[in-house]
Amino acid sequence: MNKAIKAEAAAGIVGEAPEALSKYDQLIAAAQAVEAPRTLVVHPCDETSLRGAVEATEAGLIEPVLVGPAAKIRAVAAQHRIDLAGYEIIDAAHSHDAAASAVALVREGHGELLMKGSIHTDELMKEVTSSATGLRTARRISHVFIMDVPGHPETLFITDAAINIFPDLDTKRDIVQNAIDLWVGVGLGTPRVAILSAVETVTTKIPSTIEAAALCKMAERGQITGGLLDGPLAFDNAIDSEAALIKGIGGPVAGHAQILVVPDLEAGNMLAKNLTFLAHADAAGIVLGARVPIVLTSRADSVRTRLASSAVAAIYADARRKTTAVAA
Repeated sequence: MNKAIKAEAAAGIVGEAPEALSKYDQLIAAAQAVEAPRTLVVHPCDETSLRGAVEATEAGLIEPVLVGPAAKIRAVAAQHRIDLAGYEIIDAAHSHDAAASAVALVREGHGELLMKGSIHTDELMKEVTSSATGLRTARRISHVFIMDVPGHPETLFITDAAINIFPDLDTKRDIVQNAIDLWVGVGLGTPRVAILSAVETVTTKIPSTIEAAALCKMAERGQITGGLLDGPLAFDNAIDSEAALIKGIGGPVAGHAQILVVPDLEAGNMLAKNLTFLAHADAAGIVLGARVPIVLTSRADSVRTRLASSAVAAIYADARRKTTAVAA
């Protein structure tokens, strides 16, 4: 996208008064202020995924490369009147080939983001996590929901509700660190991290309380850095200051948590969906811990949610780019 189009796209959001911007709009505006990352869109072969990539491009958030069956991508575009003039398309035989090609391009340094198209998450992540040809790092890969909850003053991160089913302590350490790094990388400051359980006391009857206490001790000893941790905390005394006061829980995190670390995928998935369907929250999503951030979108996502996912990934990619440049 040329600079004039990008500036025009940004003006629609940045031109509003700052106090009028929602939490997602602030992230989108911030992403429009940085260099759009080259993004490999994997198998965008239905209207939702293709239009989502085009919308993110028109908003000035990404510089896309469409990877998939070229004829099918163009047919979908023609059917739904999506203009692909000027878009780069890399032909791939099928979804598996598209995933493998996109991952290979990232390994070769030709992309800063991956974006899921109309491909099953498992199929894409199988290529990402391949020990021989994937995008593994020393970190365990994890997912973060970036939640915009109506009536709640701050953005909430919920992790991990999509990748790690029953994470052990070492995996939880990486889940926490990935989320902290994202929070800091998108410019939100030092996060307050609540390690959630059903209760706020440590008991052998609930193993997640013991792991919560261990994670807090790991943070004290420098094994987790960049955030303020507390746990175990129940959900109410993690986000509600009055509930924390009633329980007699002090400290900077209780009642004011910004990152919520759940015991397992089931708990996280139910928490995120409860907020989405009962509190009408928006839930953007991003996968961390690989060589590049990965944008996971759903057919049920609103345009705003898809843009927010792209925006968070773009800001984080820019922060990683700058860190690499400084290190070099």
